[in-house]
Amino acid sequence: MKYIISKSESIPAYLQLYKQVRNDIINLIYPYNTKLPSKRIIADETGVSTVTVEHAYDLLCEEGYIEARERSGYFVIFRTDDGFVLSSQDEPKHIIPSAQHIVAPVEFPFSVLTKTMRNVITNMGESILNRCPNSGSIELRESIQKYLARSRGIEAGTEQIIIGSGSEYLYSLIVELLGRNKTFAIESPSYKKIEQVYRASDVRIIKLPLGHDGIDSTSLKVCNADVLHISPYRSYPSGVTASASKRHEYLRWAGQGDRFIVEDDFESEFSLLQKSEETLFTHTTDDNVIYMNTFSMTVSTSFRVGYMVLPKHLTKIFYEHLGFYSCTVPTYIQFVLAELISNGDFERHINRVRRLKRKELLSNK
Repeated sequence: MKYIISKSESIPAYLQLYKQVRNDIINLIYPYNTKLPSKRIIADETGVSTVTVEHAYDLLCEEGYIEARERSGYFVIFRTDDGFVLSSQDEPKHIIPSAQHIVAPVEFPFSVLTKTMRNVITNMGESILNRCPNSGSIELRESIQKYLARSRGIEAGTEQIIIGSGSEYLYSLIVELLGRNKTFAIESPSYKKIEQVYRASDVRIIKLPLGHDGIDSTSLKVCNADVLHISPYRSYPSGVTASASKRHEYLRWAGQGDRFIVEDDFESEFSLLQKSEETLFTHTTDDNVIYMNTFSMTVSTSFRVGYMVLPKHLTKIFYEHLGFYSCTVPTYIQFVLAELISNGDFERHINRVRRLKRKELLSNK
């Protein structure tokens, strides 16, 4: 055990420790059902407090890598073998609410929105009437780039970010990008419009049944699809959240041949975890995950703005074959969203909603 906590880094000590232990679990230094070193042992060897270690372990518990067993310590529940069936004792302990606890999003403060709109008109002037680049305004793409880096750990160039009018439009672009000859696998049940758009695009669809922690392993293993469309944070309408083991299972599936994953990160901003759920985009080593999200839940459904982050090797192909498509989001709306993200109002709203949802969850217990 050689965990090193750097005091010169800007990353908090508990997050440094969390990442190192998590990587050891993923790399099977600590296999399934292995007991982790005690908080006291790690604290003594790294020079941090036991509270810091406990915080790191809590994050690992929340994400389904480990679990705390009363009077026994912390044990690894992350698995790398496909096709297993979890017993009730082995089920990951998430604090993500189930579908019955999903509530309507708290509206973005109208006063903040109108103030930002007026500021954009004043500061940007007639440029709000200009046509933006086909992939979206550079102002919004740069704001999204920085937001994803600090909040989701996604490192991507602005050229990889494509802006579009909602998820349905982006689904159709993905079909055009990957090809109509591809077979798309989707969760069952899943958001109705995912299937509708793919069927309208005349591609073959395979429905994969959901279990308590994600897509059924056996169904995924025998699936001969080329593209896997998932909502790992919370699938709608089931409310199922993919466990850490399941997320890595998805990545192993995609790593077999010329396969892709569409990571539809629906509602992930309102996670009740202390730290945002990991994205598959950040964990893939095969550059084969398309990350996408929208502002429908976080700002307003009327804005109809979404974005996707392309794998690096698909970016050039996109611009060569689909770069002629004009951006479908008005320049003015893009400037407003860019300003909300850049000035911090967007994240302040998200944090406010997360605090409110935590209180609601605790009051219902």
